[in-house]
Amino acid sequence: MTSDPIILGFDTSGPYCAAALIKGPLIISNRHDDMARGQAEHLFPMLEEMLLSSGSRWQDLSAIGVGIGPGNFTGIRISVAAARGLSLSLGIPAVGVTAFDAASLGVERPVTAVVDARRDRVYARDYPGEAPVLVTLDDLRAAHVTGPAAEIAAQHCGADIRQSPYPVAEAIARVARQRFPETSDPPAPLYIRPADAAPARDLPPVILDDA
Repeated sequence: MTSDPIILGFDTSGPYCAAALIKGPLIISNRHDDMARGQAEHLFPMLEEMLLSSGSRWQDLSAIGVGIGPGNFTGIRISVAAARGLSLSLGIPAVGVTAFDAASLGVERPVTAVVDARRDRVYARDYPGEAPVLVTLDDLRAAHVTGPAAEIAAQHCGADIRQSPYPVAEAIARVARQRFPETSDPPAPLYIRPADAAPARDLPPVILDDA
């Protein structure tokens, strides 16, 4: 009989650095540090402290769960790169978990998971339902909502709010536990819309031959 797997879940897709450690169905440690920037420098010391305080080592981990968005583009890249690096160095799987799946864990269905997309828009995914979409708050149609943008979405469409019983990092770890070890593809950022960046208008300099 094998022991319960220890799974580390973390997320930096929002203005925070969040992590949780679970062993089987039990929560060992959970931490959520609010921060608008600096997640890249904060993440690994935070994970080290969490493992140390729980009496665990990197080598004790069976899998990594990581938030893949949607959310802040830079934040998503930070956590996904960290998860892929840990997966390679430790020889364990890394499981990507969307913000929708994390927010809807343990929530009664049907429900629509919503994530803030700014400019009066949200990313939305119905459970059960199709792939996530980007919609304006005025166009959102939902009877029940959950997720980071649930409150503002409910105000616009009159839906009731159904919150997940789990903090975001714990939800990510628990979803990863459900999918591990079947999931084999490395995690990748979930981008529903292109980044808010435009190419430079100036043309690049012309490189002349020496002839």
